[in-house]
Amino acid sequence: MTDVIADAGKRPGEDDIEASRAPLIDHLIELRSRLIKSMVAFIVLFFICFAGAKYIYNVLVMPYVWAVGGPEKARLIYTAPLEYLFTQIKIAAFGAGFFAFPVIATQVYKFVAPGLYKNERDAFRPYLFATPVFFVLGAAMVFFFAMPVLMQFSLGMQQAASIDQAGIELLPKVSEYLALIMTLIFAFGISFQLPVVLTLLGQAGIIDSQFLKDKRRYAIVFVFVVAAVLTPPDVISQLMLAIPMILLYELSVFSVRYVENKRAAKKAAEDAAG
Repeated sequence: MTDVIADAGKRPGEDDIEASRAPLIDHLIELRSRLIKSMVAFIVLFFICFAGAKYIYNVLVMPYVWAVGGPEKARLIYTAPLEYLFTQIKIAAFGAGFFAFPVIATQVYKFVAPGLYKNERDAFRPYLFATPVFFVLGAAMVFFFAMPVLMQFSLGMQQAASIDQAGIELLPKVSEYLALIMTLIFAFGISFQLPVVLTLLGQAGIIDSQFLKDKRRYAIVFVFVVAAVLTPPDVISQLMLAIPMILLYELSVFSVRYVENKRAAKKAAEDAAG
């Protein structure tokens, strides 16, 4: 009888956690295993990306090529003997981090999942897949829109030489161009996680759709502050990040409302069944 009462007081899925409990040393061993697998994935992909660094850079430089009107008109320079080598190393690290993210995220999830209830694991799993999807969307926004517009604007500031003025020509350095596009990709990729984060908070009951509506004006100010911090110090980059973030905020309102409606429907079904 006592066992029945004790079992009745348990939360759903608590047996799963009890079954997965292990001594601290076992958790540390598992953590080491997950870290090693993540590190191995990063190192292997680093060498693969380094072998193809020139090809990756040629892909990243395409927005500049589009802006100038073709590869025959695109010129980039480096002014230090080893600058292009270090640029390729940065490309390899950038590519390894990008392509290794699914492996790293999977290892993190497998380490954390045993400590979650089954319903919590089911609720968290969609966000694990949504995170890289929205990051790729942000990177695509940079590649196909933000960088071409920024390069076109920069090229428009060139000055032709004449008898009374010097010629001013844009000759991007390979390292500075890479730093710019990497900064924008990370800024847009992280900022595009806004719907994922807000929907997850809505799923946890921390915020609701009405809260997001009421705080919209503050959110807009916050978005412009974030855009100013994450992007280079030019108005064009800041606007190209701020405007999509505002649209994503509005998308989050609908996403959180969907979660609320789904939760309400589930509660109504449970009440009807009970």
